[in-house]
Amino acid sequence: MGIGASAGGLAAFGNFFSAIPDDTNPGMAFILVQHLDPNHKSILTDLIGRYTRMPVYEVRDGMVVQPDCVYVIPPNHDMIFQDGTLQLLEPAKPRGHRLPIDLFFRSLAQGKQELAIGIVLSGTGSDGTLGVRAIKAEGGMLMVQTPESSEYDGMPRSAIATGLVDYILEPAEMPAQLIAYVTQAFGKRPHAVFKAGDAMKKIFTLLRTQTEHDFSHYKQNTIIRRIERRMAIQNIKSVDEYVRYLEQKPAEVKALFHDLLIGVTSFFRNPTAFEALQEKVIPHLFSDKHPDSAIRVWVPGCSTGEEAYSIGILLQEQMEMLKQIFKVQIFATDIDSRAIGEARSGVYPASISIDISPERLERFFTQDSSGSYRIRKSIRDMVVFSEQDIIKDPPFSKLDLLSCRNLLIYMDRELQKKLIPLFHYALNPGGFLFLGPSETVGEFENLFGTLDRKSKLYHKKDVSSGRPPIGTFIPSRPESRETKRPHGKAPIESKPQLRELTEQTMLQHYAPVGALVNQRGDILYLHGRTGMYLEPAPGEAGLNILKMAREGLRQELATDLYRAAVNKEPVFHPGLRVKTNGDFTTVNLALRPVAAGPDAASGPNLFLVTFEEPPEGSRTKPGKPPP
Repeated sequence: MGIGASAGGLAAFGNFFSAIPDDTNPGMAFILVQHLDPNHKSILTDLIGRYTRMPVYEVRDGMVVQPDCVYVIPPNHDMIFQDGTLQLLEPAKPRGHRLPIDLFFRSLAQGKQELAIGIVLSGTGSDGTLGVRAIKAEGGMLMVQTPESSEYDGMPRSAIATGLVDYILEPAEMPAQLIAYVTQAFGKRPHAVFKAGDAMKKIFTLLRTQTEHDFSHYKQNTIIRRIERRMAIQNIKSVDEYVRYLEQKPAEVKALFHDLLIGVTSFFRNPTAFEALQEKVIPHLFSDKHPDSAIRVWVPGCSTGEEAYSIGILLQEQMEMLKQIFKVQIFATDIDSRAIGEARSGVYPASISIDISPERLERFFTQDSSGSYRIRKSIRDMVVFSEQDIIKDPPFSKLDLLSCRNLLIYMDRELQKKLIPLFHYALNPGGFLFLGPSETVGEFENLFGTLDRKSKLYHKKDVSSGRPPIGTFIPSRPESRETKRPHGKAPIESKPQLRELTEQTMLQHYAPVGALVNQRGDILYLHGRTGMYLEPAPGEAGLNILKMAREGLRQELATDLYRAAVNKEPVFHPGLRVKTNGDFTTVNLALRPVAAGPDAASGPNLFLVTFEEPPEGSRTKPGKPPP
């Protein structure tokens, strides 16, 4: 385990080691990373030796780590864990800017994965926060000192703010909980509790019922490890007991859900791959593009936003080099609402300086008094963050770049075989796909050509002839119970069918906001946030788009719906001025007939109405919607 501390750490170390019983062999190695004065000999080794009977060593370069020993970082060094040894490094940055705890925690996470444990004690700043994310992403365990017991609470509060910490305890309380966790988590044969499949099915059902997300096609080994970790955290011995605990404690279902979602992310993760992206893809996104046209990027599984912002920075740098401004739309999505909230804020700990060059930090971030970095508005405005489940929700389309890194590795082969063709569909001709280092397009080399095999960069091939319809690519949704109907009434379209119909049509003609209506304008399904264009009508409650249309839309919408119904063809009405909250905004209105329902054979009887802000400087004429 790694234990990080800064100011106030000496007292915390003493309380921690004093609480380990002398007659106990914990069976683990304790590696202390303390912010030390580089100009003075450390006395930390001698101090720790007073509180424990375990051997205490000041680290020498290449020292092999042994259990039931304590290792202390020497002054004026950084340190990493590599192949069971401790490697000392010359400090890369001057004192005050170094982040030795983050550096060590991240190497520990990479080297030990679920066997890694991180503890953050008293200290100022945010060192350790990125390391906390790395350890949790690999399935490790985290403890943090209670801010109230810390002499300096900056580091503990920053780690706690991630929402990833397993235990928040005073240092003297940590050893007992630590030993109990290790005994359960690693004292049994791995996965022995999961011989029966019924328990997994129940857990998937509980997750789907409470979160509306289906994990049954995620890789079983990963799921099992995360479940076992939660069982160890709660000190629950059997999986059946854990299922009962989940049934009684909705908060634990939510905690398991968040544990399943956590993945490793950072700015410009895998720098070599991002350099290849910058050299081999980014310039092509702008070739043959008019400044009025949009460059569209989708980042599914965006987590806390670092990857989306990294791509935004590369695009901004390219525009500055070209001395031209283009409209950039980066759609960043995830099923974790908590992660999306962090991404939207655009605020990150000082420790991101490990991953970002000083020049980019200066140009694209501002630093506040607490040391945190905030992404500049020019980059933030490129990115739209939203909750979206790639397994069941419709994809974005007409994309120039799709960056899905380190998401497919958590999914089984069956689901991967559905998503790769979906990515092909979502991209423009010649568009680019960027995957993680352990991911490939698999058997779909007929859909994608390889641009850079090592960096996992691909380009879309043209396979329009004989391509199956997009509906065959969309992963199936969890089955819904049939809606009970009163006797004697004719069957009506169920909500899941209407949703699927709306989203399937919107797949063909991307628009972020839309409504499915009948010939009278009655709304059957709404997609996206329509408040900019529709509002509840006064009087008796009802959902009719003609009554709900805001000022500037009403007359035109009624006329266009009539034309679409009579002529049985799409209608496009660009440049409408719609009044919302006292201000007018420009919108392109489109109506597309949809063949569905009992009268579909005689012609369309439903219509998809979509609203989309036009690209800046565009001059689209009325008529049929653009292809």
